[in-house]
Amino acid sequence: QVQLVESGGGLVQAGGSLRLSCAASGRTFSGHTMGWFRQDPGKERTFVAGIMWSGGSTYYADSVKGRFTISRDNAKNAVWLQMNSLKPEDTAVYYCAARRTFSTVPLVRPIEYDYWGQGTQVTVSS
Repeated sequence: QVQLVESGGGLVQAGGSLRLSCAASGRTFSGHTMGWFRQDPGKERTFVAGIMWSGGSTYYADSVKGRFTISRDNAKNAVWLQMNSLKPEDTAVYYCAARRTFSTVPLVRPIEYDYWGQGTQVTVSS
């Protein structure tokens, strides 16, 4: 079993930056595709960013391209989401996710991931 814990959320003004962290416990997630999703109350969880097992391939939702950067350090069992030029529309609970099995294609649906963190709140004020 993999446990994921997000941190780094908070309140920031529009145009500001936040760096979210995801720490894994229980086992390493080396080789896992990792992703970040976000969700507002009562709405569907939507894809934000993903990174392949090698760390060399990343992919992003159109709404965050050029502003967010996902990275990972398998030796530390950690993944990060650097968020720049934040907008009020980015306000949501952000979740870290991991896929148990290997994949060579981008994974952008929640059903494609096996492990989830508890979420960290990001609030962007105008």
